[in-house]
Amino acid sequence: MTEPRPVMLAAGGTGGHLFPAFALAEELGRRGLAVELVTDQRGDRYGADFPARRTYRLPAATLTGRSPVAAARTAVTLTRAVSAALRLIKAAKPMAVIGFGGYPTLAPLIAARMRRVPSALHEQNAVLGRANALLAKRVSAVATSFATVRGLDRVPAAKVRLTGNPVRQTVLDWSAREFTSPDAGGPFNLVVFGGSQGARFFSDALPPALALLPDAVRANLFIVQQCREEDLARVDAAYERMGVHANLAPFFANLPEEMARAHLVIGRAGASTIAELTALGRPSILVPLPHAVDNDQLLNAKQLAAAGGALAIEQKDLSPERLAVEIARLLTENDVLPAMAEAARTQGRPDAVIRLADLVETLAGRNSASR
Repeated sequence: MTEPRPVMLAAGGTGGHLFPAFALAEELGRRGLAVELVTDQRGDRYGADFPARRTYRLPAATLTGRSPVAAARTAVTLTRAVSAALRLIKAAKPMAVIGFGGYPTLAPLIAARMRRVPSALHEQNAVLGRANALLAKRVSAVATSFATVRGLDRVPAAKVRLTGNPVRQTVLDWSAREFTSPDAGGPFNLVVFGGSQGARFFSDALPPALALLPDAVRANLFIVQQCREEDLARVDAAYERMGVHANLAPFFANLPEEMARAHLVIGRAGASTIAELTALGRPSILVPLPHAVDNDQLLNAKQLAAAGGALAIEQKDLSPERLAVEIARLLTENDVLPAMAEAARTQGRPDAVIRLADLVETLAGRNSASR
């Protein structure tokens, strides 16, 4: 029996690219569409759980340098990847190919254009990523997460669709939980995370900042914090000396639940983090990853801060003293946290995956209204 033609998703092997692809795959599955994933070797971390019929891994032609040797190496890798993607698309016969950014999307999207397969990009950030910038003029449509995206000015407006950034179903499930202000003298739930680089920075920054808080404030803190394995012991010891209740781990499988229980979240400003904070409606202190190539996290954070849903503080400006002042202020000014939570929720697009799946079905020649 012939298998149904799939929708092919292409995503770089990081959570920021794969999480929205995961959410779209879930929704397409609910609509009875087969999904196949193209990623790189880093996608191994997600391949076993990703809701795809098949997962393919192609070499990624990452631009790592400006030397002629590096350029030649990149060109050779990209040529091989495009050849492999052409064979893959010929065999799989996808109805559409959807890219989520990262250099592993280059070959599948180039091959889709060469095979005349409908295609689209999804940009999670407030600035067009480098791979997406190379592809934006060559696809059928570009879906965005923010109303304003830097770098899209040369793309015809008719090709751009504001969908929002899809979040996983578990985030949507927890988004039904309303934000509740901390009671005076009651527990204050603080959730801290930020990926590998963010975890190291926050492991260094949080303990000295919390040490500067008044004893009465610190005694009510309940912290859930992501820490790298090598930092767990020292951070735990620091909190124990201060009498701070802490749950520390390198990874939290139930992070959406912990965020939903939080009175305040401290983290980086990646696209998935912004999407989840706004879907859940939770106030945050955002510390964008510094030295990012496109400053995407800084632009993400500034947009949410401008809406009133977060404080955006660059890492170079976040001393322990500054962090202690901001946490104490948010704890003691009764109306601030609820207002931030409401502002964050107004920026959320819980129907993002529906909008994106509708676009995919249109590209694939299906009528989403007839489901």
